[in-house]
Amino acid sequence: MGKPTGFMEVERKGVPYRDRDERVGDYKLAQSSLSVPELQKQASRCMDCGIPFCTSEAGCPVANVCPDWNDLVFRDKWEDALVSLHSTNNFPEFTGMVCPAPCETACVLGMNGEGVTNKQIEYEIIRRGFEEGWVRPVKPEVRSGRSVAVVGSGPAGLAAAQQLSRAGHTVTVFEKADRIGGLLRYGIPDFKMEKDLIDRRIDQMREEGVSFQTGVHVGVDLSAAELRKNFDAVLITTGSEKPRDLPVPGRELDGVHFAMDFLPQQNKRVAGDQLDPEKDIFATDKHVIVLGGGDTGSDCVGTSHRHGAKSVTSIELLDRPPDERAPGNAWPDWPRTFRSSSSHDEGGTTEYAEMTKELVGKDGRVTHLRGVKVRFGPPDASGRPTMEEVPGSEFEKPADLVLLAMGFVHPVHDGLLDDLGVSYDARGNIAASLTGPTAYATSEPGVFAAGDCRRGQSLVVWAISEGREAARAVDEYLSGSTRLQSKHSTYSD
Repeated sequence: MGKPTGFMEVERKGVPYRDRDERVGDYKLAQSSLSVPELQKQASRCMDCGIPFCTSEAGCPVANVCPDWNDLVFRDKWEDALVSLHSTNNFPEFTGMVCPAPCETACVLGMNGEGVTNKQIEYEIIRRGFEEGWVRPVKPEVRSGRSVAVVGSGPAGLAAAQQLSRAGHTVTVFEKADRIGGLLRYGIPDFKMEKDLIDRRIDQMREEGVSFQTGVHVGVDLSAAELRKNFDAVLITTGSEKPRDLPVPGRELDGVHFAMDFLPQQNKRVAGDQLDPEKDIFATDKHVIVLGGGDTGSDCVGTSHRHGAKSVTSIELLDRPPDERAPGNAWPDWPRTFRSSSSHDEGGTTEYAEMTKELVGKDGRVTHLRGVKVRFGPPDASGRPTMEEVPGSEFEKPADLVLLAMGFVHPVHDGLLDDLGVSYDARGNIAASLTGPTAYATSEPGVFAAGDCRRGQSLVVWAISEGREAARAVDEYLSGSTRLQSKHSTYSD
């Protein structure tokens, strides 16, 4: 490495953020940047560890070669660092913004300290790449004459589309929304990832030959039969869009909404769209309760702060995670420890081990949430922890707006998927294996699946990984072989 003793001499410096009072007043990016000298110092912490667990599946699903580009950044070879970064990841600006960075917790330094700030360095490499004009269209020398339909324009669909186009196939991406990007566009708030990052990639992909069809709901506007007739292969990357509901009395009251009814509206407002005033959902001057403590719940919290909510309370069913790794949660696996997002740091409260029992209201609108404390006991025969209500722990909280951010159960089956006739697994996801000659292939010949619709709700980095690997499978199906790179050979190559 460029500085073998860097990890002993330089302390970790994490992602900086704009002042809290400033950032809650707008929807601009909440995080800020480190200077180039500081980034190079941070890159110098990447040690000659021998076995870089950051590149393993536990560390990075796309197999980013973090040691290589950290070394190149330290030696001021930024364009070479970008080449290394792009060799495994089509969209490092997406992961550099919203990935939880398992590579950092799997870093060898993370065994008894703090890992290298890979995520921030990754983003700064690609940011500089666009500024310097190093990111250019990559066009195939010849076209194969074969066509592929990619249904869904989230990170899995975009990664697959770009790879397949570069392999020489004619690719059309279908998106039911009015803009490309899936949850990157309408799920992640602008203060976490500004949308020009998507737009400039779409411009690049168009120059590479990818065609985009927005406002086309496949299975409604375009039938499954027409899709199969007009394309040689179909790749489904529709995501996991069936939200987990809350089956309690009062669920039908006004003011109770799924998170994905709330978040896209604000993204549309930031984009300058005019919404139907009768359908607007605002947190302004309201007592807001967010059910669910994951990324979507955090996004609801941050958006509610920016709306000017009277109060914001997050409720989690599970216990508060420990501050340190539990004995059964060993490195380099993801640490199931307590962490706070930038949105939670902006204010509000978080309650743990609480279960909603009822939503109550007046004149058809929610006014309060009633719940009870719970505690968890030893696992049952299936291995799941047992749960019981704590006697006498009933509570009531004011609630003018209740946002359901409890995750997603599986892709929407009605329409396209049922019409295609694909099989589902036990969880309701599209059944498709990961390995072997039928990797990413569904039960229907010529139809493939990747991303959250196949694996269940997951991370953007997993979606990109699956999109790239599915592109290999589709390319091999169409051509008999593939030259697209596999993440399993990245490091050794």
